[in-house]
Amino acid sequence: MSRLYFDAHATTPCDPQVVAAMLPFFTERFGNAASLQHPYGWEAQEAVEQARQRVAGLVGAKLRDVVFTSGATEANNLAIRGVIEAQLDSGRAPADLHVVTLITEHPAVLDPCARLEHVGVSVTRVPVQPDGLVDPERLRTLVTPGTTLVSVMAGNNEIGVLQPLAAIAAIAHGAGAWFHCDASQATGYLAIDMAAQDIDLLSCTAHKIYGPKGVGALVVRRSSKVTLAAQHLGGGHERGLRSGTLNVPGIVGFGEAARLAVARRADDGARVGALRDRLWARLRASLPGVHLRGAATPRLPHNLNVGFDGVTGRDLILALTDVAVSPGAACASTSADASHVLLALGLDEAAAKSSLRFGLLRTVTEADVESLADRLIELVPSLRASRGPKR
Repeated sequence: MSRLYFDAHATTPCDPQVVAAMLPFFTERFGNAASLQHPYGWEAQEAVEQARQRVAGLVGAKLRDVVFTSGATEANNLAIRGVIEAQLDSGRAPADLHVVTLITEHPAVLDPCARLEHVGVSVTRVPVQPDGLVDPERLRTLVTPGTTLVSVMAGNNEIGVLQPLAAIAAIAHGAGAWFHCDASQATGYLAIDMAAQDIDLLSCTAHKIYGPKGVGALVVRRSSKVTLAAQHLGGGHERGLRSGTLNVPGIVGFGEAARLAVARRADDGARVGALRDRLWARLRASLPGVHLRGAATPRLPHNLNVGFDGVTGRDLILALTDVAVSPGAACASTSADASHVLLALGLDEAAAKSSLRFGLLRTVTEADVESLADRLIELVPSLRASRGPKR
């Protein structure tokens, strides 16, 4: 039986064109992009700037706005801690600073916020509705003139729901706050436009869009006049915001992945979304007691999160040999706790633990979807029977 990969929210394979673009920078064009006294460095710098332009184009920004990082986690930390620590450095008291985020955010946002709370910064975690979407009017009541930063992801990494970014930006700016968006899951399929959506800071990463692991970016619109405190100190790379020798092969790969994403994401989104809908239609038609987690729309086209009554997600994962799938975020894959995202929808712990997240690759085929559906339709009733009646 062939292996199936349905964990695209955890990572994606490098596109062959990305690998081909990167290879020369490991051996032939190996210069340090900061070594501007000779042609090796000039060549590396030119490649970095071309990639910077492509990443800017991915999110509707300008070349000068892109700060390369090791990934979206670092970018989120630089955005959240960088904004607040810059305010502290300017003499403001922690008690005068306020961050607003959603209870369903990725730990790479929630954990930096929790760290800021330890030094006295106020953090508000906004509840979501049962479909996973934030109510903009409720958000408006929690963002105050004292709010410094609002941080909301574009597309949720577990349930795929798409938050109303332009409306959130308007609320943040109406209170005099900056708006940060973690767009890691969205840039491969959605036409993010920081200018049109009025996003001040945006985090993204290469490995979610068929690029290499270990490289990402924080995009900071200069027109927003955001001041950041650097989190990595040293040689002053990336306008002094992220010191450290640039990962030229990785950055080149990120640039190529961004170029490919812009060229094909509309067509990929339509095709993958149709196959995702086909998978859900088959499960719903053939299995009683299945539930869609999160709003059906607006939703990332490659996301499906399903609850299966009477079984646990982990039981299903063990039974689905040769299928890569997960119960939630990859960084929490070893945890026995229920997903904080699903609990935030109002589910009890048992219902939350009955869920599986399916992430479809852009190379997914109809045969892949039918094979996965067949396996689930066969396995779920047998697992339910083996668990016996509830007592």
